[in-house]
Amino acid sequence: MRSIGRNPIALWLAFLLAHLWIGWLNLHAPGLPLGDVSIVYKFWVDQIAEHGFWVGIQSSWVYPILAIFPMLAAAALGPDWYSSVWLSMILLLDLGAFAVLIGFGRRAKRATAAWWWIGFMVLLGPIAMGRIDAVTVAVAVMGVSLIAARPWLATLLLTIATWIKVWPVALVTAILVSIKGRLNTLAIAVGFSLAVLVVALSFGAGSNVFSFISQQTNRGLQVEAPISTFWMWRAFSGAAGNYVYYDNEILTWQVTGDGVGLVGSLMTPLMLLAVIAVILLAVIALRHGGRPEHVLAVLSLALACCLLAFNKVGSPQFVSWLAVPIILGLSTRNDEDRGWFTVPAAISAAIAALTQLFYPYWYGSLLSLNPLMLGVLTLRNGLYLVLLGWAIHELVNLRQDSELAGFFDLEEDPVLDRTLS
Repeated sequence: MRSIGRNPIALWLAFLLAHLWIGWLNLHAPGLPLGDVSIVYKFWVDQIAEHGFWVGIQSSWVYPILAIFPMLAAAALGPDWYSSVWLSMILLLDLGAFAVLIGFGRRAKRATAAWWWIGFMVLLGPIAMGRIDAVTVAVAVMGVSLIAARPWLATLLLTIATWIKVWPVALVTAILVSIKGRLNTLAIAVGFSLAVLVVALSFGAGSNVFSFISQQTNRGLQVEAPISTFWMWRAFSGAAGNYVYYDNEILTWQVTGDGVGLVGSLMTPLMLLAVIAVILLAVIALRHGGRPEHVLAVLSLALACCLLAFNKVGSPQFVSWLAVPIILGLSTRNDEDRGWFTVPAAISAAIAALTQLFYPYWYGSLLSLNPLMLGVLTLRNGLYLVLLGWAIHELVNLRQDSELAGFFDLEEDPVLDRTLS
């Protein structure tokens, strides 16, 4: 079984079958799982094609400016094929990421991480391919797979991903904290970002190029966000003034009730404080002898969890972010420490499965405050906090780690000792 598990043919076959299954669900499953792609993304692209109107340039937008390019690419064969081309594009991106992850040898590298990723996507379901986040996950997997051998390329890929959807900035931050060559990493990230800004401003974007920040900070509490769980149950109980509504400007379902405005205004500062706290824990761990690759993996997970646990949004596709730090963590373990990152991998898989339970199939029941779906959502959101707790616990206890190979293979990468701090 172990030999089969490291067999590239078995891995590639499972990976392709998983994508065919998820793609079929996106096209045929109930609940319109590909709705954002086939309706919202396509609408933005149609505005460009028919009216020359660019979101993010001529108007504010919820995404960083580079997010429009994957959406445009999906229109390559015309509007009738938009959804199919989108799924094919995600498949190709994931194939590229998978190739970088497992390599091209007779025995697959990082097989445990590869099998986990396959299972995670199946458990998460249609949303694993049906949003712009899928693009960033594929690019970020390539990035974290190259950290040891090509840190500059890893940083560039993760910075590109950040300008498509903001969350990969957590991975860039973790690299800055955990490895040597911080000035080079910072220069690459800042340099590419400045290039994006210069081009966008030259086309007249003005302040719209930063609108993805204000669009997020000014919005209300989305129904799936962990902080919204309290008001969802309040709405279920019939408490006056507590109810679910659709925000036509943001195009999402939100919850309102007593105290929502105050709590919503506090969430972004609370997220920033949590991010600063886990970064300080990581710095302390490094100063006390924690192995950089371990700190990097755990810090990446902790930062991703901060973005999830303290977010006002909480969209189902956000769960896909967890794939990248888990893949990174599983890639750092070897035969001497098989248990490393098993707990967060299992928790993340459970979060994915619970998310597919209520989205997309029974999302209407959740919006109707069905108590069973509310229970599923509550459990899912509670596991976010458990996962963050695990990451914080590991950062506190990372002291003089035992030497692990695996992801950072000294024989394959002789420059590693110059890369890691």
